[in-house]
Amino acid sequence: MLFNSVDFALFLPIVFLLYWGVTHKSIKLQNIFIVVASYLFYGWWDWHFLFLIVTSTLVDFFVGIGLKKYHSVKSRKALLVLSIITNVGILVFFKYYNFFVESFVNAFSLFGKDISASTLNLILPVGISFYTFQTLSYSIDVYKRNIEPTTNFFAFTAFVCFFPQLVAGPIERAKHLLPQFQKKRHFNYNDGVDGLKQILWGLFKKMVIADNCGRYVDILFSNSSDYSSSSLVLGVLFFSFQIYADFSGYSDIAIGVAKLFGFKLKQNFATPYFSKSIIEFWQRWHISLSTWFRDYVYIPLGGSKVGTSRFICNILLVFIISGFWHGASWTFIFWGFFHAILYLITYYIMRKRKDLAKAKVYGFKYVIQVLITFSVVSFAWIFFRAESLDNAFVYIGNLFSVSLFSIPNFTDIRSLSVLLFFISVLLIVEWRGREEPYAIKLLFYNRIKMIRWSFYALLLFFIGMYANTDEVPFIYFQF
Repeated sequence: MLFNSVDFALFLPIVFLLYWGVTHKSIKLQNIFIVVASYLFYGWWDWHFLFLIVTSTLVDFFVGIGLKKYHSVKSRKALLVLSIITNVGILVFFKYYNFFVESFVNAFSLFGKDISASTLNLILPVGISFYTFQTLSYSIDVYKRNIEPTTNFFAFTAFVCFFPQLVAGPIERAKHLLPQFQKKRHFNYNDGVDGLKQILWGLFKKMVIADNCGRYVDILFSNSSDYSSSSLVLGVLFFSFQIYADFSGYSDIAIGVAKLFGFKLKQNFATPYFSKSIIEFWQRWHISLSTWFRDYVYIPLGGSKVGTSRFICNILLVFIISGFWHGASWTFIFWGFFHAILYLITYYIMRKRKDLAKAKVYGFKYVIQVLITFSVVSFAWIFFRAESLDNAFVYIGNLFSVSLFSIPNFTDIRSLSVLLFFISVLLIVEWRGREEPYAIKLLFYNRIKMIRWSFYALLLFFIGMYANTDEVPFIYFQF
């Protein structure tokens, strides 16, 4: 079920009314209802894959109990390994099996050895990369004794399958979200209004900006040889805003919906395109995933508290794994590797200048740094978006030609101008609200109420007028 669908527009108010009107007197009943609603939400796409969520839930719930019961190092390690094998095994099989088989066959063909191997016609379950990481982090935290395991099965099950963030995050930690399922929830009007505002902003970003950018991106990346370099530059620009508006839009909707049910999810994006370095960009982009890799991969490897060569290896490994997490393709691996190189270069330049912790000053230097960072991040997105490495390099080759200084060859100038206008609106609004959890939280807050509500009405009008008539899936559903 998509957030931008008619189905969800009917599903949400029904679930909301039943949740607060029927189940509000019992925490257990509320949690059971959330589980049922979440399974319905996920099963609307394909109910066959519900068994994967149930498997992860059961394994990690009982692993948590076992980690509390058993104290020997051997037993505890065995339980942790069980959790890792289950979650990573599910993820690897459904997401990476065919990739490994095809790469194995191609590797032998390079040496003149032709071998045959069968691939499977596997469907990638939506959200598998998100909920497996969420449940796995619970087991790791219990193993490290960072949190106490829960014995409340329905609270834990609701934590794993909570429908607002089930299929595309934010990836929540048990320490933050699980306790919220174990205490009484009361409807808060202010939180409800705040949630609706964040949902509205997320829908605007997804349906007006991301989906309309996607129309141009699909054409340009599929037929890059047919367009001028200046048009391809716009294609890169549009994909940069498509993936940001699409994914941060999803996060805004998820966080907003959670607020309607009395839950607070972590912020997942913090205006990353206003970052002045690659390091800052990764502190602001997909925060829940970046911090997951930091806490469960980078720090256990030694982080930066190791020698130079080991530190470089740690950074390379984390970024490559992060790239591979996004999809079973060499394009994602290369994208991760490219960002690792950018990160290391930035790290050593900034360390030499001793300005890693400098306060941000919004001046000419800041603008230049932001533009440079945005440019290299956008260039890297080419590898992320391309169907293959060959297609990526073809696009880049076509990107740099004498036609770079020509007028983009688009026929529908009006639609293009409208899209550029909406991107400008996005940048202005997000700049104004850059210090807030989401851009419009306090926008026009101190103005006359009529102005504030007129702005909300205008967003709704834009959604109604310029949204794609098709229900376009979110980009990160494929991960």
